[in-house]
Amino acid sequence: MSTRRAATALALGVVSIITTLVVFLSTNTVPPLRQVIKRDVRAPRDPAAPLQFCSDGSFQIAIFEDLHFGENAWTHWGPQQDLNTVRVMEAVLDAERPDLVVLNGDLITGENAFRENSTVYVDQIVAPMVHRAVPWASTYGNHDSDFNLSRADLLAREQQLQPRGLARTANMLSNPGPGDVRRAGVTNYYLPVYGSDCAPGNGEDMANHCVPRLVLWFFDSRGGFLYQQKDRTTGQRVGQENWVDNSVVAWFEQTQAELETKYRAVIPALAFVHIPPNVAYALQMNTAPGSKGQNGSGDSVDPHRQPGINDDKPLAQQAEGWCPDGAQSGCAYGGQDESFMRAIAAAGNGTGIVALFVGHDHGDTWCHTWAAGDTLPGVDIPGTGVHICFGQHTGYGGYGTWTRGGRQVRVTEESLRQAGLAASSRTNHRPAVDTWIRLETGDVVGNVSLNATYGRDVYPSTPNTHTHCPTCDTIDASETELIRKRPSVWTGGSRWGSVSGSASKSGSAGKVGVVVEAVVPAAADDIHPPKLHVQQTQHKHRGWRRYVR
Repeated sequence: MSTRRAATALALGVVSIITTLVVFLSTNTVPPLRQVIKRDVRAPRDPAAPLQFCSDGSFQIAIFEDLHFGENAWTHWGPQQDLNTVRVMEAVLDAERPDLVVLNGDLITGENAFRENSTVYVDQIVAPMVHRAVPWASTYGNHDSDFNLSRADLLAREQQLQPRGLARTANMLSNPGPGDVRRAGVTNYYLPVYGSDCAPGNGEDMANHCVPRLVLWFFDSRGGFLYQQKDRTTGQRVGQENWVDNSVVAWFEQTQAELETKYRAVIPALAFVHIPPNVAYALQMNTAPGSKGQNGSGDSVDPHRQPGINDDKPLAQQAEGWCPDGAQSGCAYGGQDESFMRAIAAAGNGTGIVALFVGHDHGDTWCHTWAAGDTLPGVDIPGTGVHICFGQHTGYGGYGTWTRGGRQVRVTEESLRQAGLAASSRTNHRPAVDTWIRLETGDVVGNVSLNATYGRDVYPSTPNTHTHCPTCDTIDASETELIRKRPSVWTGGSRWGSVSGSASKSGSAGKVGVVVEAVVPAAADDIHPPKLHVQQTQHKHRGWRRYVR
């Protein structure tokens, strides 16, 4: 190439780069993330050591949710689902090398559990973290409580596992007796995360030597059914309230105030709960003028500004199915999570809670912002800028075939430092939190920055992809024959129809698919109650999806 042609090409290249940069800045568009570089900064630590930012100033969390282990263990495909779920977790952990794993609810399909060994699945669930010496912390979901599955026993099993210290799941309210579990749940606690430079000496611990840079709050939204309890009149399982209890809210507000007093600072925080509060429903369904539907469809979840799958619409929120008087009588929404929403909004002021991470709705993976000052339909509580994020369905158990994976959350000390400087100058001082979803395929989707401009920034949309397990997705002839001979094992068989020919778990979108209830022959119903198997369609009938989420 001649010197003149080379100079011309170079000039054109510079112009192209400048043009691209101008367009990017003018449209506030965020380019897609091609890959996330594998982290290799987590130095080996004592498993029981407090959580701490890495040497590069980052702290990363991997969220696994809706794992649904132990589903239909007596079939050929139930155990295969669990093996596939373990592989998903291992693939995500090896790609991301997080500093902490959060198991955000529905670890086990409790309605399929046997009382004698229901908590043993915990060993299989946490094995990927144990083998990699990665600590984990859990919230429990609605499927983690049932006639044969106790939340308190789940917690005890986690805390018994070796090496001690990897399990950070706790209960900070009281001893988890039966009454306490119903009143408040079990997984209500917080974990401090200390700075990378925190290095106490002379036997002093971090809690007395350093101010936490970040606090992680965990809340139990309960739900499901009470352990070993049946209604004396009907003989049916007794439902458990499905919202964060007011006693937990009071504990949170008091503990947060105590931390502020102790450290003389409002510490930035992230929060985790399984069932989303009603504000998530309001954000999803808000089609009022001025809502965030910039895509022209009136949908408040914009695929380029709140990228993610939005197939579970309407979503199922806390207090769904309960009435304002506290009766579980099939009301659309009882409103009992209002105090929790108020507490989250109040904690969002200043540099308090930055984001709340939820699960429960397998077909939702987006993040949204409860914008400062916004009062949404059905939520008479002004927002304070808290981001609300769904994760990715991790388990091969549970409904839906969306590609499995886990949400990643990354906080940096630099972001926290910049937020602190901004706070001192009374400008916007909410720290940015980076988050994305790592899929079992190795792909990264939904990479966003939860910052002051989230909701206006433009991102690539998230592909709605699915994965299938050929050895999991069919019901074999013997199981179909069982259903034929025992129509009573159907959940509302007369309501949903009958089985003819072979059955498929996958179903088709928009149609009521096969909802199978398989029964293991047993003499004592108190030990082996009928086992409800989850449906695998994407039908949006809230009346029955409530029981299989």
